Amino acid sequence: MNFRVTRRTILLGALATILSGCANKFRTYRGPEVTRVRVYKGQRMIVLDGPEGVLRTIPMGLGFAPEGHKQFEGDGRTPEGSYVIDRRNPESLFHLSIGISYPNEADIAYAKAQGRSPGGDIFIHGGPRPGIDPTNKRDWTAGCIAVSDREIEDIYAMVKNGTPIDIYS
Repeated sequence: MNFRVTRRTILLGALATILSGCANKFRTYRGPEVTRVRVYKGQRMIVLDGPEGVLRTIPMGLGFAPEGHKQFEGDGRTPEGSYVIDRRNPESLFHLSIGISYPNEADIAYAKAQGRSPGGDIFIHGGPRPGIDPTNKRDWTAGCIAVSDREIEDIYAMVKNGTPIDIYS
């Protein structure tokens, strides 16, 4: 059998290699440490802070009932207050996700006093379907913070567990 390598074969092989590298959702970040995440619900903006100022700003979507602080499971609100990034989900249904430590003790106590559950599983995550920008369909989550798939890949690489997150109205 005689196999002939042509210029076209080499170019197609190189293109396939480059594109396969783009498919990896796990990015590497070698920049300054993210020291704090700030979320401004009213502006629909995430701010990643470093030791010397703002590293990045990212547009976002929220829960389907974005006004006010999350109080109960199923209310569609996104929490407000000070929390911590406490977990990562590389197998998220929403591409990738990082967890927010909601509910805290005060959230639990308030909900319990009302005879309700505070809910949980609040994340910053990617879009509803691959290739769909969640900021085009604003405020669709059950209380999470949604960004594009590309942006969650960057956030996932940049923000480590234990990073404080402040969520403002």
